[in-house]
Amino acid sequence: MIHIHLISNTGVRKRRSKWVKSYLLKKRQLSHIPLLQELRENDPNDFKNYLRMDIKTEALTKQNTPMREAIGPEERLMATLRFLATGRSYEDLKYSVGISAQALGCIIPETCAVIFNTLKTDYMKLPKSKEEWTKVASQFENRWQFINCGGALDGKHIRIVPPPKSGALYYNYKNFYSVILMALVNSNYEFMYVDVGKQGRMSDGGVLEWTSLNQKLVENKLNFPNNLETKEQFNFVLIAYATNTTFDHENPISHYFNSKRGRVEWQDEMLKAGKA
Repeated sequence: MIHIHLISNTGVRKRRSKWVKSYLLKKRQLSHIPLLQELRENDPNDFKNYLRMDIKTEALTKQNTPMREAIGPEERLMATLRFLATGRSYEDLKYSVGISAQALGCIIPETCAVIFNTLKTDYMKLPKSKEEWTKVASQFENRWQFINCGGALDGKHIRIVPPPKSGALYYNYKNFYSVILMALVNSNYEFMYVDVGKQGRMSDGGVLEWTSLNQKLVENKLNFPNNLETKEQFNFVLIAYATNTTFDHENPISHYFNSKRGRVEWQDEMLKAGKA
């Protein structure tokens, strides 16, 4: 009688055949790094077009160790910007940047955090005073003929692989798993405020209710111009695609769209001016 024994390899790690693959050791010759260096020195416009932004690397410098040389800050930033510009997978990207997919899985999220923390104060500013809100509203009026508007607000579903054992928490009405990016932009589509990470099952109103923007709105800390300081003494508003909200308290969003003065009279004025 022959006995067959099945041996499970579950939990047993496969030994590496080599510490680093040979082509990764030759990344300075085989990857796109020499090309980028050539573009940066001789064709700065093509360099910026390739990466979609300029580079500053001080915050990304890592210390070399006796075991290996650290991946340089420029390589980290170039790999991350190329990932953001193309949406390629780590497995695909590793061949052109000469960095393993496992390392990219650590480098890219870390570099994205550095990019955000470095640029947010210069490129994503929420107005803090009545004068700054009035400037935003003036731009809306000049470009879109919409008075007293402090920004356009909407949510976007970002597709994800759901976390383990999360069930349907991230499953949205569009039939895929997502987190929600809630953003407030000015008349030129430039971000002034962003909240990201709420579960895809939530509605835009539900997401907004749990943001710091709404908290400031409820506590009257956004410093919107009052009706005596706005054009035609209309409410100062944030405009959104959906006008129904889950709030039962008075706020500039729902009050504007649900009031006769904010909705009907504004439409009448627009019709009289030939702008509707």
